[in-house]
Parts: sequence; C-alpha cells; structure tokens
Amino acid sequence: MPDVAAVPRVPPSPPVPLATLLAREDLGLRLLGGGPAEDVVIHWVHTSEMPDPYPYLLGGELLLSAGAHATEAAGTGPYFDDYVARVVAAGGAALGFGLAPVHDSVPRALVEACERRGLPLLEVPPRTTFSGIARAVWSLMAQVRHAELRRITQAQQSLAAAAARPDPVAAVLGQLARFAGGFAVLVDADGAVIRQAGHEPAGDVGRALTALTCVVRGPSTGARPASASDTVGGTRLSAYALSGGGGHALGLTGASRDSGDHTVAGTAVVLLSLLTGRHQIAGASGDAARSAALVRLLLGARPEDVAELLGGAEWRVAQLRWTGTGSAGGAPAPPAVPSPLLDVDGGRVRALLPADQEITGHPGWATGVSAPVGLRDLAAADAQASRALARARATRAPLVHHRTASPDLSLTPFLDRPALLETLRIWLSLHGSWDRSAAALGVHRNTVRQRVTKCAALLDADLDDPDVRMELWFALRSIP
Repeated sequence: MPDVAAVPRVPPSPPVPLATLLAREDLGLRLLGGGPAEDVVIHWVHTSEMPDPYPYLLGGELLLSAGAHATEAAGTGPYFDDYVARVVAAGGAALGFGLAPVHDSVPRALVEACERRGLPLLEVPPRTTFSGIARAVWSLMAQVRHAELRRITQAQQSLAAAAARPDPVAAVLGQLARFAGGFAVLVDADGAVIRQAGHEPAGDVGRALTALTCVVRGPSTGARPASASDTVGGTRLSAYALSGGGGHALGLTGASRDSGDHTVAGTAVVLLSLLTGRHQIAGASGDAARSAALVRLLLGARPEDVAELLGGAEWRVAQLRWTGTGSAGGAPAPPAVPSPLLDVDGGRVRALLPADQEITGHPGWATGVSAPVGLRDLAAADAQASRALARARATRAPLVHHRTASPDLSLTPFLDRPALLETLRIWLSLHGSWDRSAAALGVHRNTVRQRVTKCAALLDADLDDPDVRMELWFALRSIP
C-alpha cells in the first residue's frame, strides 16, 4: 500500500484556479463545501469510479466521479470518510460529483466528509459532461501558457532594449527587478556591489542572498556551479554566475521562481555577461574597442588586424526574420541575441557573434546561423546564414545551422550495398519524395525512410542539406 504521507507529485502543467473554473457559466459547477476555492489550483483532471483512487492520482487533480462505486449503504458508514481521506492523501485538489444517472443529489455523508477534510466538493449538473470539464481545464491551461509566453517574450524584449540604453547594466538590472517584483544586484568576484535595482532586502533575506552569490561568483572552476537557489521567509532567492572572465555574479529575489522566471533571468545573465566581460586590449572597454575596430577598417586596415579588438579570431553570422503574426505595427522588438554587434531593420536582424557564443531560437522568429569563419570570410558566412535562414523559414524550424559538406564525402560505404545505393539515387532524383520513391522502387514508403536514414548514418551527413544532396548527386552520376 502506498505511504499516505508521501508528498504528491504534481504534474508539470500550469495551474488553473478553481475559482476560475467555478466562474464558467457554461459548466454550471457549484461549490458545496470543503473550504474556499480562492486558494485552490487545478493541475489536471482525472475521472475515476474506483473505490480507492489513490494509486491513480499524481496530486493536484480535480477528481471527477458519478458515485458509481458507492452503494446505497455507503451513506450510513465510514465509506465516504475513508474515500475522501484517500483522495486528500493522494494530493487531490478538489472533487467533482456528477448528478445522474447514479445519484439524484450529492450524498450528505460525502459533503460532511469533504468539510472535515477540507477538500473542495463541486456539484456537477446533469447537463455538464466530465469531458466538457476536462476540455475547459485544458483551454484555461492553454490560456495560461500563452499568457506566460507573452510575459517572457515581453520581458526579453524589454531587457534587450535596456541593454541598448546609455547605462545598460543599470537598465538591465532595473528591468529584471521589475519583472521579478523584487531586487537584482550585480557583484564582482570579491562580492563588492557593482550595480543594484529594486528594494534591497534586509535581515535574513539580505544575508542569505549575499551567501548565495558567494556560491557562484569568483574565478570559473569546475567546482563552481552556474546557478544556485534558496527560499527564506517566503522570498525566492536565485544567484547566477556571469561568463566573460570577470567572476561576476547576479543575485535576484522575487515572489516566484518558475520556468518563465528562470528563462528571463537567463537572458539577463547573457546580456550582463556581454556588458561586463573583460576586454584585454590596452584596457579598452567593449564599446571603445569595437569603435576602434570600425575606424581602422574604414581607414583601410585588414580584417585580421582588428580581430583582436573585436575579441575573437572566429565568428558566426546569424540572420533572424520575424515570421509571427498579430504584432501591432509589424514586427516586435528583436529577441535577445548574445552580441551587441547587430544590424536591425524592421523584422530582419543580422548579428555578428563570437564562434563560441551559442544562439537559441525564439518564438515567432526564424534564425539561420553560419559556420565559424575568420574575419576575412564574413561575406561568405553571411551568405551561409542567409541560406540557413531560408531553410528555417521553409521548414518552419526556429533555428537552423549551416552545415558544411564534407570534402571527402564518399560513396564507398555503399559499394557492397546495392539496395541502399539505388534507394539513394532514386530518392535524390525525385527530390526527396517518400511516396514517389516508394512507387519507383516497389517498396513501402517506411522502407525508403529506413534506407535513407541508414545512408545518412553511413555518410555521417545531413541529407536535408541541399549542398550535401548536390554533392551526393554528382557523386552518384559518376558511378556507372
């Protein structure tokens, strides 16, 4: 038997307030007892007519039942009290009891048991189906997810705009503190405060935040974690290590610490790392070094001569284009890109970033990224990024990296595999059509997929890349 004291494992879904569900007039749900609904949230919906639903609940569910498991004598004994106790022990958030066809009214013993255990009890009218309730909860969850994505996107756009202001570090910290509803502080490797924003916490919370930043700040070592978190007096604390060689750390307090908060904090960490990173060139700041590099290029310097000023020997070009809809006035502000070297033109963004700097995809934007190149080959990298962007838009992928075809791409692995060789030849000649290739070969389309996948594995190449396909096609034509 499961341990009734075990902590329920709440499903990883956005919670829906029970009060919001009760407010839906189309459902007609009525709260009969078990405490107020204002502080109760629903994570999922589960329907069960089992006498003991404990083994089937994760915690946080609205459990729906028509009472088919309860006999007529259940109202005179401890049945309902035991039943509700098991639901509460499993972490159930609320119980919905459907009227008809088994019961004409909610049993009084069940109402009293829910009152004693503090489990909200809902009366479900005959016109409301259980699947309709589940659909309503899923719809509300989708609305919560959409609102959270919008909140994250708006916060990231605000951080990116703040990073372009005259005092970018202070502006980024200010936006982050407002988003978290708390306090943001940037400290150096020795723990000295560089900048801060928001209401500074005092007492135990302030001391705990200082201790937390000690965990992540200082020289980068394998033992130093990238982030740490804690909770003191109901306040959520987080600390993040900044990259860039300075040993800086970001401390943050807030009322919550969910995945959205962590995503926005991660964006702030990237921006602050770029804004505070060390530049070893004659003590020049990042802006001054980039300005010097631009002036020297305009005056005729070779790209390799200014590479050191820009901070890296190899670079990538990223191109982003807005593909979403519904933004008033066209494309929104560009998403956070880990580089200050940007060319923004409406819904089109080009970025120059160090080769070791990662870039991620963003909702509503298609992104193409070039291969690492030296400064002499930036024009070629720009063309690579353009092709990768076109492929991202065509395939509706948020992020596509340019893949360089292997110079020694060889068909040697297929010389003793005629079926694979012929499948690859037919598939390429029919422009990657699975159905037409299957018809031409006289096999099932899944067989074609399996063979092409095997070809890709033997070649260690991306067969979706048009350059790879072209090289393979010419190689195949050379075989009699």
